[in-house]
Amino acid sequence: MEIVELQSLTDSQTADLLTLMHELDPDIPVTAERVRRAVTAPWTHFFAALEEDGRVVGCASLCLFDSPTGRKASIEDVVVLSSCRGQGIGRALMERLIAFAGRELAPIDLQLTSRPARVAANELYRSLGFEKRETNAYRLSL
Repeated sequence: MEIVELQSLTDSQTADLLTLMHELDPDIPVTAERVRRAVTAPWTHFFAALEEDGRVVGCASLCLFDSPTGRKASIEDVVVLSSCRGQGIGRALMERLIAFAGRELAPIDLQLTSRPARVAANELYRSLGFEKRETNAYRLSL
């Protein structure tokens, strides 16, 4: 297994990512075009866990933005294929993403959100040094 930053996608990688997004949240309609745009967007760094045959079995994206209070990045869509969980793939993805951000983007604040039901993911984030914030998360879909 190898962790790489994707900057383009094959058709099979696109299909793999659609499967992963469905596992992350089956209620969010994700299209192949939306996946391709996320991978190629200049403000996004998209990391994937690839098996030797090139199959994508996990992913995480780092979405950059600058605000008056500093440079920030939101970690989004961290997911590992259910049949591959428990093998350290999520940790490897996050460690690669954090190392990249520290080396290439610092100074930067990394932030992420995770549903409480994702117990293993939340434990992983805390073990990597993320601290739970006292805040409310809001969303307005337009």
